[in-house]
Amino acid sequence: MRNINQEISNTVEQNPVVLFMKGTKDFPQCGFSAVVVQILRNLKVNFIDINVLADPEIRQGIKEFSDWPTIPQLYIKGEFIGGCDIVKEMFQSGELQTFLKEKQITL
Repeated sequence: MRNINQEISNTVEQNPVVLFMKGTKDFPQCGFSAVVVQILRNLKVNFIDINVLADPEIRQGIKEFSDWPTIPQLYIKGEFIGGCDIVKEMFQSGELQTFLKEKQITL
């Protein structure tokens, strides 16, 4: 039997930057996901994308994992950062860039 929580945990722990999103980084399927992809690309951050539309169990599981009701969800070095609004605010204030540097994610 599939353990969604463990799958998500492994993905988040094994990859420095993970974006759970609707669609893919090359073809976002929602405006909020597209905004976060654009911010990460603007900062030249390497990240893996998990398309929740392709897997309903992951789509529901990530909401429970983070206790956050919406997609997209950004994780950096295993830490849940937030969704589109939070990432956008952090980017605009420079807080995201500082956080990435502190976590030794090259920009």
